[in-house]
Amino acid sequence: MSEEAPRGAGRRILLDLTPLRRSRDYRALLAGLGVSVLGNQLTTVAVPFQVYAITRSSLVVGLVSLTQLFPLIIGSLLGGSLVDAVDRRRLLIVVEAIGAVSSAGLALNADVGPALWPLFAFPALTAALSGIDSSARNAMMPGLVGMELLPASNAIFQSTFQLGTIVGPAVAGLLLAGAGVHLIYWIDACSYLAALSAVFLIAPQPPAAGVAATRPGWRSTLEGLRFVRRSQPALGAYVIDVNAMVFGMPRALFPALAATAFGGGAATVGFLYAAPGAGALLGALTSGWVGHVRRQGLAVVCAVLVWGVSVTLFGVARWLPLALVLLAVAGWADVLSAVFRNTIVQFAGPDGMRGRLMGVQMAVVAGGPRLGDLESGAVATAFGDTASVVSGGLACVAGALVIAWALPGFTRLRSALHARAEASADGVAGAAAQAE
Repeated sequence: MSEEAPRGAGRRILLDLTPLRRSRDYRALLAGLGVSVLGNQLTTVAVPFQVYAITRSSLVVGLVSLTQLFPLIIGSLLGGSLVDAVDRRRLLIVVEAIGAVSSAGLALNADVGPALWPLFAFPALTAALSGIDSSARNAMMPGLVGMELLPASNAIFQSTFQLGTIVGPAVAGLLLAGAGVHLIYWIDACSYLAALSAVFLIAPQPPAAGVAATRPGWRSTLEGLRFVRRSQPALGAYVIDVNAMVFGMPRALFPALAATAFGGGAATVGFLYAAPGAGALLGALTSGWVGHVRRQGLAVVCAVLVWGVSVTLFGVARWLPLALVLLAVAGWADVLSAVFRNTIVQFAGPDGMRGRLMGVQMAVVAGGPRLGDLESGAVATAFGDTASVVSGGLACVAGALVIAWALPGFTRLRSALHARAEASADGVAGAAAQAE
């Protein structure tokens, strides 16, 4: 008995790997995600490095990043309507193939003597594809693992993504120092081919039977947005994430804070950027309990409150180890919020609407941090770095409380998963009583 208790506690805390054991298709989907994230992170580091090497201009580096924002949002929104209209597996095959061609284009440009325009064009294309890719993978997940395993499946996805965001930049730095950007781009192209091979192992994923045919395009996308407006659970999941990312995302101030608040240099900047990711990875790896949470909307509100308070305290911290711990706590809260929000959105609509809902989710996730960079930079310019971080954290906390009050359908949401489990248990109990 004393041995079983720790094992049971471990299963409740550590990442639940049940979806991996039960679904071969899910294992293939996750393998494709893992290699894609790693390859994309390599290129994410290599492109700005190469742009700066060519132009010696941080402004041009920023413009390359900005050029990717609108294709990503448009690709997410329109891609969501496409996900609901066609076989999702076939769509992923096309996306991965085009992504491989795009990365090969960057590699060839580096090999033959780099021009600047491909460093704008190909990353923008890849950004649009990533919106479609993410929408398709998340929309496929309920059909691969079943609704009861969605929280665990989302946690595994988050673990894989966070691991890639930590390992990828570190490997990219080593490769840039040794082999150069062209090898990174060729590795990324190979990662797309590996992801493509994994997708081939998945069974076909046609639109749900009995669902009216959806024509992809803006009309279908607007239909999805109207659904979001009517659904407080989905609307709350999106709005509270925008609130957290716009007001409580201080990453644009990390270089300045490293020099002014902590008296450090490049290494300190790296630590500040890495701390939230490390906390997020720890949160994902210890998320075995998330599937047992009934009030998922309230859980998101609590996670965002922890995020906002941690960021506020980070703003006044002047001891680097404490600041890193606070950022790690913020990252831990953020990944838990992401797991719950994804689960809420996946439950919010029918299968025929799920691609569009995940498309909106991807647009929010992509656009929010960039708006947060703009907000924190503007406030810092006017009132100082510390005022920007502290006011942003407090605004995040206030915004979460307002959203919790204004959208009771989100805050009081009870997991449909537990409702089904209780109904099933009642049915079993009833059958047993009849048998007696």
